[in-house]
This record gives sequence, C-alpha cells and structure tokens, in this order.
Amino acid sequence: MFKHTHILAWVTALLLLAACDEDTATLGVDMMPKTDLVTKNYQVYDVTTESYPVGDAVLARTNMSYLGRFTDSETNTTVKSDFLAQFHIDEGFTVQQSVKNDSCTRCDLRLFIDDYVGDSLQNFRLSVYELNQPLDPNADYYTNIDPEKYYDKNSEPIATKWFTISDRTIKDDERWAATYKNNILVSLPTALGSRIIRDFKAHPEYFKNTSAWQKSGTPFSKGLYFKLEYGDGAMAYINLVQLNIFYRYHDDYIRRDTIGMASFASTDAVVQATRFENSNLDKLLADKNSTYLKSPAGIFTLATIPADQINVQDTINSAKLTFTRYNDVVDSPFKLNIPSTVLLVRLDDYLNGFFENYQVNDSKESYLASFNKSTNTYQFSNIARLITRMAKEKKEGKATANWNKVLLIPVQPTKDSSGNIVKLNHDFSMSSARLVGGKTDKIKLEVIYTNFKSQKRE
Repeated sequence: MFKHTHILAWVTALLLLAACDEDTATLGVDMMPKTDLVTKNYQVYDVTTESYPVGDAVLARTNMSYLGRFTDSETNTTVKSDFLAQFHIDEGFTVQQSVKNDSCTRCDLRLFIDDYVGDSLQNFRLSVYELNQPLDPNADYYTNIDPEKYYDKNSEPIATKWFTISDRTIKDDERWAATYKNNILVSLPTALGSRIIRDFKAHPEYFKNTSAWQKSGTPFSKGLYFKLEYGDGAMAYINLVQLNIFYRYHDDYIRRDTIGMASFASTDAVVQATRFENSNLDKLLADKNSTYLKSPAGIFTLATIPADQINVQDTINSAKLTFTRYNDVVDSPFKLNIPSTVLLVRLDDYLNGFFENYQVNDSKESYLASFNKSTNTYQFSNIARLITRMAKEKKEGKATANWNKVLLIPVQPTKDSSGNIVKLNHDFSMSSARLVGGKTDKIKLEVIYTNFKSQKRE
C-alpha cells in the first residue's frame, strides 16, 4: 500500500511540474481578479539604419600602437597608421658609475609585434623623430592627432629603418626559437645614449621617476614619433616599444669589464597616441542598401528606433534587435576579420563622452553583443528598457534631436578575474562588416508585450 501511494505522489508531482513548464510566462495570471484579461501581442517594427562616419577621430585609449598601411580588397578602403609614444622609467633606475669613457656602445629601439594583418613580407620605411613638445599624461588624445604639433617636421629624423613585419635579416633557427619575440629593430645614434649616461651622472634626480625625467630635457624624455614614410600591404600591432642603451663598465665582483644595459619602455603608464588615416570611405557611406562597421576609427552604424510607434503603456516582455552581416564577395588570403564585439549605445551618450568617462554597458541604455558565426548576426535579445526610456523622454518633453538614435560600435572589452566587464575601449584592430539595412532595406525590431484589460463582472 505504501509503495503504490509513493508512486502515485511521484507521478502527480511530475505532471504538475510539466504543466508549470508549458508556460511559465503566465505565472501569477490565474491569481489575478477575474475582471483582468491578459493578452500577449507580437509586433514587428521597421528600423532605419545608415552608415555613420567617424572622421578618424575616436578616443585613442589603448595599450597597443599601430604601424603600417593596409588596403582592404573587399571594400578598396585603406588605413594608414603611425604613432607617438612616451617612455616610462622604473623607480630605482640606475647606470653603473664605472662606465668606460662615460659613453654608450650601442643604442637601439625594439618595436615588439603582438600580431599583424596582411603580408608580412611587404617593405615599409620608418622614420623616428624626437618630440619637442611633451604629451600631457592627463589629456585625452584622439586618432586624428596632428604629430606636427609635437615635432619639428623640418628636422632630420634620428633614425630611419626599412623593415618587413617578418624579419628576414635573421636566421631561421633564431626566428623560430621559442624565446624569440617578433620585433622591428631600429638602431639609434650612440651619441644620444652617451648623453643619457652623462646626464644621469650629473643629475641623478632627473631619473628618480617618469615625471621628473619627462621634464628633464634629456634625449627621448619627451617621447618619439614613429612616422610611416612608405609601404602598403600590412598593419603591425605593437604591444611594447623598448629603448635600450648599452655600455661597458668595470664589474668589481668579477674583476673585469662587462656589458651593462639601461632600458626604458612605452607602457600604459605613459601616453601612446596612435594616428589613423582612412581613405576611400565615400563609396561605402553612399551605399543606401546596406551599412558598415569598419575599424579602426572608420565607420559605425546608426539606427533610428521607432519608439514612438510602440505602446509602452503595456508591459514590454522583450524587444529583440538583430543586425545581419552580408558574406564577403571577394576571396583574399589577407581579408579582414569581422568585429567580434559591438556596443549599442545612444548617440547622445556617445557624443557626451561615453568612452571618455570610462562607462561600460549597463543593459539600460547601452548593450553588448558578440558576433554569432552560425547565424551571421549581432543580436540584442532585449532592449525593452531602452525603448521605454526613449518613449518616456518623448512623453515628458525631454527628448533631444537624437532621442531615438543609437550607434553600433566595434569595441574591445576588458574583464576582471570574475568575468565582469570593467573597461570598454574602441576596437582598433583591422576589421570590417557589411550589414543588412540602409534607407531602402529596413531591419526588424521584434517586440512582445503584455496587455491587461478590465472585464465587467457577470
């Protein structure tokens, strides 16, 4: 008897669980007064999109520097990049006192390449100039920075270098060694290194920290401009620039002369300002049958949300907005990547300093989406809060000219150890996507909302 009762209770529980799972969205509806009728509505609205020109001017807050020139075979657009960089000096910096002749034996720069796009065997010519005006560590710099404000264009470069991203001047066994890190090596005049050694001996206080050094007027202290003079076909992503000064000194411990080295590095503790120049974007901006995402500092997509057509008096359960990417039409071994993460943010928020103020997505007025390879889309599954806020501003007379406009922007998120997004920067990698949309081909906003209506009692 006990056994049958136990089985019956177990079966009953399963049936109740299945009944609950059939439609959890109506949970609580049966407990409402009989005078309330619940209806669900599904509506699809047209969303107009257009390409939004960036004008080469986005906030250049990045730990990476970029050097090269690359023409995209898919769109025939070109990106050129070079950069300005300061150097950080470690606390406790020192130069041995027993330097032979107070002189440098070798001085060089190493530009370490983290990644690249394009043909690694293409030839490029680089010129290096000393800055004569300091970069302000507290200022925001943008990707349309004018280098001529910081160096004398009529001066001679302190160094020039022909290079390829894959260094063919070294032996294969060295290049493929586990300890080798791909870099561009630039030799500098030893006289500059000797001046630093002598300045350190005469004024060690100049070298006590980065701030003191940058004010000292010694070589390299204001920074360098790495100017791209010639070349096309590749773009190098540079994660570290290291300035090295070598000298001979007498080591009392081993009782003989040996080699010493002093190093400075361009890190996130100092300013790194990359300049980008985009060419041939006019054809893409004139395309009315699609929109584009192009990074770095190229094109965003602007969408106009029809918030005034949506009945926000009802409860919006979900509002899904999907951007679909067209497949590439040109097959190339050097085609660009697709932006992996995009930010949907109100146009006014972007213009009023979203990135400058270190904001991140809040799922209220800004949202993130990752590219879905299987569906070829960026999907924002629920922007209901955004639509409700837009409609409320319109109703209360607080709407601006851009009240219902949002931007789609390629971004690079930074996460903490728990996976929380703590920083958002513009994506400066070479990437491109053509999206369904434009003036003639609208994309769709799918809205599901619940309507509660009163019924008269019988």
